Amino acid sequence: MRVGIIGTGFSANAHVDALKRLPYVEVVAVQSKTLSRAEHFANTHNIVYAFTDPYELIAHDKIDAIHNCTSNHMHYPINEYALEQRKFIISEKPLGISTSESQKLVDLAQEMKCANAVCFNYRFYPLTMQMKDMVHHQEHGAPHLIRGSYMQDWMLYEGDYNWRSDVSINGSSRAVADIGSHWIDTVQHITGDQIISVFADLSTVHPERYDGSKMIPITTEDAGLILLRFASGLKASFVISQVTAGRKNHFDMELSLTDASYYWNQEKPNRLWIGKRNETNAELLKDASLLNTPAQHLAHYPGGHQEGWPDALKNLFDNFYSSVNDTTVKKEYATFEQGHHVMKIVEAIKRSHEEEQWVRVNDEEERK
Repeated sequence: MRVGIIGTGFSANAHVDALKRLPYVEVVAVQSKTLSRAEHFANTHNIVYAFTDPYELIAHDKIDAIHNCTSNHMHYPINEYALEQRKFIISEKPLGISTSESQKLVDLAQEMKCANAVCFNYRFYPLTMQMKDMVHHQEHGAPHLIRGSYMQDWMLYEGDYNWRSDVSINGSSRAVADIGSHWIDTVQHITGDQIISVFADLSTVHPERYDGSKMIPITTEDAGLILLRFASGLKASFVISQVTAGRKNHFDMELSLTDASYYWNQEKPNRLWIGKRNETNAELLKDASLLNTPAQHLAHYPGGHQEGWPDALKNLFDNFYSSVNDTTVKKEYATFEQGHHVMKIVEAIKRSHEEEQWVRVNDEEERK
């Protein structure tokens, strides 16, 4: 499988590092706006081809699959062209900067019949998969309440500014679309349930931020409190923040079930706390010999050897390309269709905040 990488930033480096661990995948091309940057990235990672034109890379006959690691506003046109060229495509989220864009990509992917995925890698930690399997088999009954958060601090200060603060590049939602989308996808994946309505109260701590010496107005959210209702009647709440000091990448989730509760924290990803009322609480460690079969496949090192974010990313890519090569492999990754549903939830959250009321996720479609 020959892969081309569009972009040379953080996510592009992470993708290449993960793909190098798959013996049946070869990264053969990379694209950046400037040739010097593309060539530097190619030399660093021993990549053959360096491009400045993303569409030239996509159309190259020696490339089978595309990884879209660009800024948000470039996700739609690159994803669209990759599908039109019938290339396999893995895109960073979001699929586009609006649900109208993401819906077009879903329709095009179905028409072209090309394998497609959105890079929601939190599905692929051994212990999130363990929770999914335990919930599916109702080992402790069904969930009735979920709470959690995704909190960071990289936008805490007034002088913290980057492209995600620019609506024309990022889109109209920042914290919810950037990190909240991961929490939303993961909770739906674990429960096997769909979010159908939302209530949100968002906040912008800094209505203006410094970009160098220039003050820039900010219209995207820094934080928010969100309530969720699922199709089954399950209820959840979560907090998102990019302005909470000391929280670097604090993604956590607690499920309350009939006879237990599960708590998992991404910053301590190799431990799953299992709470009991009439028994001693327990802690399940990431050890393949202790896990259910689906989770075992995601744990590649012996117990006590820590696995984390880069390993989850590698697991996602392995699942994607294994399913491309062998149709009997179960697809656990998020498809464009599922990524589109997450975008609809994000838009519903924005509208709920604006209207100060509960909003159904499919309201926008029903009104069209």
